[in-house]
Amino acid sequence: MSRDHSSQGGAASNIPFLLGTCCFSSMAALRACDTLLPVLADEFAVTLGQAARVVIAFAIAYGLFQLFFGPLGDRYGKLRIIALGALASMVGNIAAFLSPGLDALVAARILSGACAAGIFPLAMAWLGDNLPYEKRQAALARLVSAGVMGMLSGQWLSGLIAQWVGWRFAFLILAFLFLVSGGMLLHALRNQKVEPGPVKARLSVLQGLRNIISRPASRWILTVVTIEGALALGAMAFIPSFLQRQYGVSLAMAGAIAACYGLGGLLYTRLAVRLLGRFGESGLARLGGLLLFLGLVSFAYIPSLAWAPVACALAGFGFYGLHNTLQTNATQMAPAARGAAMSLFACCLFIGQSLGVSVAAWAADHLSGALAFLIAGIGLFVLAQIVARRGPPSVTD
Repeated sequence: MSRDHSSQGGAASNIPFLLGTCCFSSMAALRACDTLLPVLADEFAVTLGQAARVVIAFAIAYGLFQLFFGPLGDRYGKLRIIALGALASMVGNIAAFLSPGLDALVAARILSGACAAGIFPLAMAWLGDNLPYEKRQAALARLVSAGVMGMLSGQWLSGLIAQWVGWRFAFLILAFLFLVSGGMLLHALRNQKVEPGPVKARLSVLQGLRNIISRPASRWILTVVTIEGALALGAMAFIPSFLQRQYGVSLAMAGAIAACYGLGGLLYTRLAVRLLGRFGESGLARLGGLLLFLGLVSFAYIPSLAWAPVACALAGFGFYGLHNTLQTNATQMAPAARGAAMSLFACCLFIGQSLGVSVAAWAADHLSGALAFLIAGIGLFVLAQIVARRGPPSVTD
């Protein structure tokens, strides 16, 4: 098993915290444009669906470049690649701040998504390398908690900043976050002389990915997470714009309500260990599917604006209950190349998101915005029941 030596002694004492700050930044960047879609549509005189290119472009780049960063992390050290990726993401967000038009903004988002791609999956892989399986779900939940806080902040603060000083400054703050988080991790690695451990086998990227995909258990997990990304993340991207169109609320208010999705996820991370002990992995997946159904379907037909935060929180809690179960299973797909495996897992999630956002954008322009939430809620409920019935796949499958 590839193992970063940073897990030993005092050198690693602050590594989980620093990983959390990097994941916070990457998830804030991922969700920052959700709340900005209406203002970007007005700024560049395009439809909401056309403005959604800034979300789709980030998701595609973020997903595809997982395949590049995973093997790099396995070969040169996960922590070092995370730090460098965060610092490179700063450049993409500065470019977004300076963008003269929508096409330039989309290009900047592609750069930002590509550079941030390795952060979260390599952080999960580092935990997988350094913790036994029975302790991983709790540790992953803590890491996810940092990511959820980033998503929450990205959705809410981007709207607030856009309302106060303009949408461009949201990207300037993201650049600062990446500078601080990546710089702190790189500084810790240099000062504490934390070096990556040797890799037993240096397979080519394609050979490594082929080995992972050749396993039925891996194909199962990757298929499920692609569908999950399309349904859940595709619908989530349009919560703020739906609220603005349906109720005429401000950017800041729409972002704050949408951020309750993150609050639901944060509550899950605080209860994850207790819930896992009571329901087990299969029961947790079922609970997640039920709450996703209640949150998203009721969100599509909310009786009043007051119900929207509750629906968002239910959906957020449910999503992380289901997704954290899949993440834990994914850490066992390829223990000898865990960075590549987790990167492939994340790639499928965000390729699914890009497909889901594309379909939801078309529906928002041509049909009904509520339709995406209805389909997502029903689809995720069914998916969760299938996951629960199958149970955790064996690494030898």
